[in-house]
Amino acid sequence: MSNIVKVRKYSYMELMKDTKILKKTFKDLKISSIGRSTMGKEIIYFRLGNGKKSVMINATHHANEWQTSLVIMLFVEKYLYEKEKGIFYKGFNLTELWNDVSLYIVPMVNPDGVDLVTEKIKKDSIYYKKCADISAKYSSIPFPSGWKANINGVDFKNYQPICKVL
Repeated sequence: MSNIVKVRKYSYMELMKDTKILKKTFKDLKISSIGRSTMGKEIIYFRLGNGKKSVMINATHHANEWQTSLVIMLFVEKYLYEKEKGIFYKGFNLTELWNDVSLYIVPMVNPDGVDLVTEKIKKDSIYYKKCADISAKYSSIPFPSGWKANINGVDFKNYQPICKVL
């Protein structure tokens, strides 16, 4: 394993750093964008594979579940590394799988909320204050660590299924 993605508190900044290194390391990694967050952060997706069959994986709809982005990034790195090395994974030839299936992965659906929970947004910012005001209505949920929504207070899980964006 190449060990690019490190286990740590995972904010948007860490995601983008790891993405940049993964792109330099693995030529087959395709990266694009589905748009921007309220705070202007690019919401990226990866395409792993060239197959006609498609699978979509999304992580971190809920801000306080930022760990799912880390798990997805560890998966992406492992998949790319083992495919490049010609390793069979649990009996699967990853090169054949790559040619048969395209994985579309959005590693962080809610980057603004993640940055709030991981304390990357300053307490004196308008975004932090807005979220604190919303949170005050829900005193049983710790703030900011329990925050689930995006920076506007919208819980993405209430708007499932996500429309086709790719």
